[in-house]
Amino acid sequence: MLEKLAKQTAIYGVSTILVRFLSYLLTPFYTRVFGQEAYGIVTDVYALIPLALTLLTMGMESSYFRFAAKAEAEGGDVVQAKRKLFATTWGITTLAALAFVCLVALLRDTLAGWMGESYLLHPEYLLWVALIIFIDVSSAIPFARLREERRSMTFVGLKLLGVVVNVALAFLFGALGLFATDFGVGWVFVANLAASLISYLLLMGKVGLHGSFDGALLKRILVYSLPLLVGGLAGTANEFLDRQLIKYLVPEGAMAELGIYGAITKIAVVMMLFYQMYRLAAEPFFLSNFKKEEFKEMNAAALKYYMMASMVIFLGIALFRDLFALIVGRDFREGIHILPVVLMSNVLAGVWLNLSFWYKREERTSLAIVVTGAGLLVTLPAGFLLIPALGYYGAAWMRLMSELTMVLVSLLITRRYYPTPYPWGRILEYVAVALLLFVGAEYAADSFGGECRVAVYGINLLLFGGYLCYLIKREKIDLKAMARAIVKRK
Repeated sequence: MLEKLAKQTAIYGVSTILVRFLSYLLTPFYTRVFGQEAYGIVTDVYALIPLALTLLTMGMESSYFRFAAKAEAEGGDVVQAKRKLFATTWGITTLAALAFVCLVALLRDTLAGWMGESYLLHPEYLLWVALIIFIDVSSAIPFARLREERRSMTFVGLKLLGVVVNVALAFLFGALGLFATDFGVGWVFVANLAASLISYLLLMGKVGLHGSFDGALLKRILVYSLPLLVGGLAGTANEFLDRQLIKYLVPEGAMAELGIYGAITKIAVVMMLFYQMYRLAAEPFFLSNFKKEEFKEMNAAALKYYMMASMVIFLGIALFRDLFALIVGRDFREGIHILPVVLMSNVLAGVWLNLSFWYKREERTSLAIVVTGAGLLVTLPAGFLLIPALGYYGAAWMRLMSELTMVLVSLLITRRYYPTPYPWGRILEYVAVALLLFVGAEYAADSFGGECRVAVYGINLLLFGGYLCYLIKREKIDLKAMARAIVKRK
């Protein structure tokens, strides 16, 4: 069964890498077009969007996967049951998103005042962003349907199209000099909205609108999804508060620091790519119907392999972070030293994602509130303590502390209510070896200073290759057998 998960992860992986690569072309472009403060607006807005998406989707994506699996288990007219499920979840999320747009349109001046001086000059930015959020929310369930039906290539194609249009419009607007006009950063949102709209119209043509809204079904879904909503809001808050606290707690040059922080977090693209492709494949996979012991065995194995891949990515980026710094404009590279901390935060996010599948499957979604709430309880005091003194450095460490807390709380809950044979000894060994190699590389780099970068790169390359060989030997991975299997599949 893990081969099925690996296959889906690979499909989403190749596509996600392509989609995200095109999307992240905007990072080097925007960090050269805009100054630190202007790019701070982009960072600020795109940190807030996930919070709105979490609120308005109301945990319905996970609910869709779970109730689709229950429809199959119950038998009967499964097609009709799934159509009713789709109409109900899509209808309620789209209605919520529409209400959100109307609210922003009415209160945009007030909201702009709350968000800061940059927005008071252009309150129309908020309306453009609200329209983007509307389309993204209304797209969530149709995209979830494609994932549940294993229509990964259609999913990929539509996502890819949206990104291509967004990137093409961004470069076109830049060539026309629109970013230098008074509307400035607003053209970033115009490009995004146009791309989202085109993708959305094609998406709805693919999935259609079949079935009828069912109020009784909605009540059952809400019992399952509302705890996920509350937990999701707390979890998303953990992810966006670092940006907001920088904006409000840094004494001077807050928007410039926010711009630097946002640019550096974008460099962690590969780790986020892996996290995203794993989530896209694993969520529908683990929320399907499995026997309890079979689920535990697969979940334990999946976490081990996730950590192996994550630490390889961590070393690959952290050891060569000065090369990755070239992705962003020169004015943003001063913050590159926080990159290893950001990478580890992303690794931990994948760990507690894996630890969350069992309570989603067992419909004990209220535990999500406990996990993400614990992270939030760490985020706020750590942020108020560290960020005024350390700026974006403090924000990076705050995020790491929050993610670690959520992992530890998730582990305690899992051991208490759903004991699973996770190979923690092996997992911690792989993490410890990777971190020791990283520390050793840092010591070697300090010894050489900045005079002999070639020698430093050579040492780092040897350490990275050594870690790969260590994993292969430790797990007794048969590379020849893997190669033969790939050739046969082709």
